[in-house]
Amino acid sequence: MLTQEIAMEIVKQTTNRLNRNINIMDDKGIIIASGNHERIDQLHLGAMEVLKTGKPLIIPETDRHQWVGVLPGINLPINFQNVIIGVIGITGDPTELLEFGELVKMITEMMLHQAFMAEQLEWKQHLKELVFEDILKEDINQHSIDQRLELIGMKLEPPYQVGVMEMKLNPLNKNELIQMTETVFGSQQALVGFLNVNRVFILTTALSGNNMDKSLDSAIKQLKAKGFVIRIGLGSIVDKESYIVHSFREAEAALLLGEADQALTRYTDVETKALLERIDERTKQQFQERILGSLSEKLIETLQQFFLSNLNIGECAKRMYIHRNSLIYRLKKIKDITGYNPQVLHDAITLQLAIWVSQSKRES
Repeated sequence: MLTQEIAMEIVKQTTNRLNRNINIMDDKGIIIASGNHERIDQLHLGAMEVLKTGKPLIIPETDRHQWVGVLPGINLPINFQNVIIGVIGITGDPTELLEFGELVKMITEMMLHQAFMAEQLEWKQHLKELVFEDILKEDINQHSIDQRLELIGMKLEPPYQVGVMEMKLNPLNKNELIQMTETVFGSQQALVGFLNVNRVFILTTALSGNNMDKSLDSAIKQLKAKGFVIRIGLGSIVDKESYIVHSFREAEAALLLGEADQALTRYTDVETKALLERIDERTKQQFQERILGSLSEKLIETLQQFFLSNLNIGECAKRMYIHRNSLIYRLKKIKDITGYNPQVLHDAITLQLAIWVSQSKRES
């Protein structure tokens, strides 16, 4: 627990504040960190005495001759979970050091506790990411999953749903982001972890659709308030653990096919686009060229805005800052060129599919 890295940080923090040399000795009495680098790796006899008795050792100048290689000062045991794991020594006149020696000891033990807690959080987080990785495998090792869930004190119960969050800006460190997201959903109702440096998975368990929507809305607001630029793709709700992988694939598809400026995209919003992705490229190319090949970019943009306006001529004209008669003229021109009338639902579906195919080609 008392590593050289932690010991050096303790020495750095305390030496700067006290303007005194600090030595940190491990549970064998070896100096592992010191303001005087020449003393590192030396055996400290005063520390050996503290480890043996469990009591502080004060060495005044008059007793210095009794301790070979030891300077005047105070040596205090470092306790962690009721066990002495090392010794902290402060060089100087003991009468001047006694008043803040206990404070230094307290700061040291507090820093050790913080390091331990951070290590525990990192260990638990690693287990969560391993659980999710196991769930996505073709051959699920249920025993391994259950063991790891038990170690992190969590159960997975239906219904399940997976979200994938993509970040373009991350002003927080990894642990802060995870804790913030888990707090919104509830630590027992969401398994959260990193897929890569800018993508996070959110697996919810025993959470209804309405509660999921509320939690997502809250998470998006809080993360944006913290400076995040995020997008979330959300898969379908599933009732079997073996189907979680399908919800995850849907979440990834929603993220891929959703609008770039849209914070949340559900798979159901892009399901038709997702079906198009399964068609071979040659077929899509032929379809897109046959439907849109003769249209100008201006007319294709008109179609896109018309469909975004739910085939409403007045709304579309306003959105495009053109007169409605100009819009009607363009729509008639599209019908004349393609043979498909954008104002007729059946034809509009064909035109919309062709636009989606064109967009997916540009994005890829």
